[in-house]
Amino acid sequence: EVTGGVQLVAQILNVTDRATNKGILENLEQEDAELVEEIQRLMFVFEDLLKLDDKSIQRLLKEVDNSQWALALKGASEEIKQKVLNNLSQRAAELLREEMEYLGPVRVSDVEAAQQQIVDTVRRLEDAGEIVIAAGGEEEFITRRG
Repeated sequence: EVTGGVQLVAQILNVTDRATNKGILENLEQEDAELVEEIQRLMFVFEDLLKLDDKSIQRLLKEVDNSQWALALKGASEEIKQKVLNNLSQRAAELLREEMEYLGPVRVSDVEAAQQQIVDTVRRLEDAGEIVIAAGGEEEFITRRG
């Protein structure tokens, strides 16, 4: 079944490092751009935390310990940091910021490993039906005009 194959490729790419992902997808895109789009839709990367609603982020915050978040957020965009910190109490957000500062310089590989563990947790919670990942963020909503 073709769809199962695409799902399997997406799952495999979800557990490989970013450089490998990029290389595979760039090569495949030269052959079949539509297939690459389909694979990417099935993949979830750390940056896709922005697609989660606040309730899902709060659920994820309960599952992942602060030290893991601190390491993962060291290499995250400001937008993702804010999304996570805004879903914590003021005190908890302060503690997480302090832990991030305390870490000092960290290896990129350590940050990526922490981010991948959070992605794995997202997948597990999604499989269990505890959180929902919006397929394309704003594409989930239909607005009628006129």
